[in-house]
Amino acid sequence: MLVRGLYPPLVTPFDADDRVDLASLETLAASLLDGGADGLVALGSTAEPFALSEAESAAVVAVAASVCADRGAQLIVGAGTVDTRATIERHEALASVPAVTASLTLVPYYMRPGEAAVVQHFQAVAARSPVPVLVYNIPYRTGQSLGAGALLEIAAIDGVAGMKQSGGAIDDDVVRFMAARPADFAVLCGDDALILPLMALGAAGAIAASAYFGTDRFARLAATGDRFEAEALLPLVLALFAEPNPAVLKGLLHRQGRIPTPDVRRPMPGASAAAVERASRAVDALSLPV
Repeated sequence: MLVRGLYPPLVTPFDADDRVDLASLETLAASLLDGGADGLVALGSTAEPFALSEAESAAVVAVAASVCADRGAQLIVGAGTVDTRATIERHEALASVPAVTASLTLVPYYMRPGEAAVVQHFQAVAARSPVPVLVYNIPYRTGQSLGAGALLEIAAIDGVAGMKQSGGAIDDDVVRFMAARPADFAVLCGDDALILPLMALGAAGAIAASAYFGTDRFARLAATGDRFEAEALLPLVLALFAEPNPAVLKGLLHRQGRIPTPDVRRPMPGASAAAVERASRAVDALSLPV
């Protein structure tokens, strides 16, 4: 499969009664694709997936799949959890979802099973998945770090097509992995502030939550690694991630009238007014359209 370019992760809008607002979700999804995104991610971290019921998750995926199918865009669906058996079940369920291009599958979190067990986890999942697997490597959330050797073992698994790399830094393991990975293994940057340096090492694009604002400019950055675009967008990225994601993002989307409330579900805290104001000023400084 070809995974390349910009894939914004969908937020989950809530209305005043704490129900998922599917109409707002559909509008947001369409605006991102119409703005230049190559595809979307449903049920990524930005969607608050662990705060959604099974019915809510299914509804979110259905909306995203419909919008992507209408526009011929790719859809990546978050399907990982802490347990291998449950992760396999979530992947098998994707067989009935139209327009799904790939899964996004977390490194097992909390347990910290060790590198060898993580490799075995992805071997088991990929063997049963009806769609290609993208590994979601985000050690500061999972508590499980992976060295270059383990990452290369995972990249060699049949059915694992790529990785969302969200390590928070470009360290020696990342450099060694990027240099030695298979040529057809797609690495997407998951740290919006690090898109430029990871693309310089050969990344294929980005899964960037910041791309709700200036989608076309983030699409250009994710396609070309444009240094000047990266420098211009960095203040916005830093403002949006100044507090736990997606609080500031949703606060600004609400301020712009694009979602009905800025609400996130507990235990996630809502964004401070000051953080939303800083993000709003960063958008204004870029002269981005609402």
